Amino acid sequence: MADTQDPVFHIQRVYLKEASLEQPNSPAILLEQQQPTVDIQLGIEAGQVADGVYEVCVTATVTTKITDRTVFLAECKQGGIFEIRNIPEDQMGAIMGIACPQIVYPYLRASVADLITRAGFPPVHLSEINFQAMFEQQQAQDTQKPLGSIITQA
Repeated sequence: MADTQDPVFHIQRVYLKEASLEQPNSPAILLEQQQPTVDIQLGIEAGQVADGVYEVCVTATVTTKITDRTVFLAECKQGGIFEIRNIPEDQMGAIMGIACPQIVYPYLRASVADLITRAGFPPVHLSEINFQAMFEQQQAQDTQKPLGSIITQA
C-alpha cells in the first residue's frame, strides 16, 4: 500500500481547449505569388483548478503575412489536467513550467498543423522547444513572480 505522502504526478487529460483561424484577406491574398512571412508566438499558463489538480495550457499563435496583409492567423490552446500532490513547493514551478508543457506540446504541434492544413495551407510545423531554458529565462526576467504562478513567454 502506498504511503499517503508519496509524490503523485498523473496526467488526467490532454485536450484542445481553443482553436481559431482567420483569413481576413481571402480570397484575393491567395492569388499572391510572394512567400509569406511566418511569426510564431508561444505562451504557457498554469493554475490550480482543485485541490491537487492543475491545468497547464500551451498556446501557439501563428501569423502569416505578405507585406502588411495577413494571409492567415491561427491560434490553438492545448490544455492538460494534471494531478500533482506531495511535491515540495519549491519544485512546483518547474513541474508546471517544464514537465507539464513538455507533455502537452506535442499535441499542440499536431493541432496547429491540422488546423492550418484543413484551412487549405501547407502545414506549419512548430519546432521542438526547450521548456527548461524557456522557464529559466522567464524566472530570470521576473524574480518577483513566485514559483508556480502563471508563466507566459512570447
